Amino acid sequence: DENKAKIEEIEDEDDEEEKKSSKTKKVKQNETVDEELNQTKPIWTRNPDTIQQDEYNAFYKSLTNDWEEPLASKHFSVEGQLEFRSILFTPRRAPFDLFEGKKKRNNIKLYVRRVFIMDDCEELIPEWLNFVKGIVDSEDLPLNLSREVLQQNKILKVIRKNLVKKCIEMFTEIAEDKDNFTKFYEAFGKNIKLGVHEDSQNRAKLSEFLRYNSTKSTDETTSLKDYVTRMSEKQKYIYYITGESRQSVESSPFLEVLKRRGYEVLFLVDPIDEYAVQQLKEFEGKELKSVTKEGLELDDDEEDKEKFEAQKKELEPLCATVKEILGDKVEKVIVTDLISESPCVILTGQFGWSANMERIMRSQALRDSGGMSSYMASKRTLGLQPTHPIVRELKEKVAADKNDKTVRDLVNLMYETSLLASGFSLEDPSQFSNRIYRMIKLGLSLDDEEVVAATADSDAPALEEVTESNMEEID
Repeated sequence: DENKAKIEEIEDEDDEEEKKSSKTKKVKQNETVDEELNQTKPIWTRNPDTIQQDEYNAFYKSLTNDWEEPLASKHFSVEGQLEFRSILFTPRRAPFDLFEGKKKRNNIKLYVRRVFIMDDCEELIPEWLNFVKGIVDSEDLPLNLSREVLQQNKILKVIRKNLVKKCIEMFTEIAEDKDNFTKFYEAFGKNIKLGVHEDSQNRAKLSEFLRYNSTKSTDETTSLKDYVTRMSEKQKYIYYITGESRQSVESSPFLEVLKRRGYEVLFLVDPIDEYAVQQLKEFEGKELKSVTKEGLELDDDEEDKEKFEAQKKELEPLCATVKEILGDKVEKVIVTDLISESPCVILTGQFGWSANMERIMRSQALRDSGGMSSYMASKRTLGLQPTHPIVRELKEKVAADKNDKTVRDLVNLMYETSLLASGFSLEDPSQFSNRIYRMIKLGLSLDDEEVVAATADSDAPALEEVTESNMEEID
């Protein structure tokens, strides 16, 4: 029947979805995506031409915790048999503990392929460059480094050689600006002198950075190169004098003749100068000569030499008598033409310590009182100035009576005075002061009896008081 109703089953939508979901399967997948957080390259790996000075300054401050900007920087890379990159900085001022023994030896941080290894590698840079700060990044060193491996590593020796070379280049660039070099030398002059003493390979280059005051350059310091350009044609040597202070060397009797002849003398007043100059034998073919040591020859003409020889022969008896009076205090007594205004001076042996070096060694806290100091101590030679009135008069007195007590007193006084003027210290100051007091008494025309009487008068009241107190005790 067409009109009969049809009954159909209608499926629920939820049932359909359930059927579909039963056919499909969910699978979880983990995907790792690398996101580069720091996109900046290390500054030492970049091209120096693309780096601003502000970036170097900021890197220096973060590296060293210094609040000041560096005086100079050197950014370089070495390629060839070995490869490494480096940035070196020279600070503006020296730290207060620059030469502290227990201090960390250097400030160069060692990286291997951008991985930090250590910051106290002693083999990386010599001690005299311990003020230089920076980093070294090597491509050739192994990552698993130990100190034993580092000590034997040849790559490290090549890196060290290159670092020293680049440091010297950096100092040369600083020297082009006079004001900057003055700051640098005030802060690190001792390090340069220590380098002259220790580094034989770079000694000639380092000697160009040395600066000293001199007889012709009192206000500003002068370099050895400038000294050589001012030398006269006759002058064969670079003359220098060592001493405790500039004031003491400026008034030294050793400068009298050299000043009069127009020769320039360098003032070496820093204790480390004594050590440096022992190693620095010459500069640009000119030998360095100390004016306080015997064997110093000046360019005299034949007439002057003949005249001096005659004076030496004339004063031979006086020299023998003075040597006899002084005994072991001096090795010998000679006639010298190295002084013009002083009557006498103490010269030291050519190969021993100078007076200043002897003073430095005596002040060492842990010095050996015997040993080296006993045989390195200078052999003292008393030099007499032949034309001085005191020497001429002394010659007459010795000729009259060489056993005269006044002669002995005068000779001892002259010797002790010349010791002080030549930079030595007196072994018995009380004996020297007694001789000076005797001279004062002579100047005031006082007899010994008058002095004794005056002393007795000053003591008299004290004696009376003692007597009265004694009498009271008896009562």
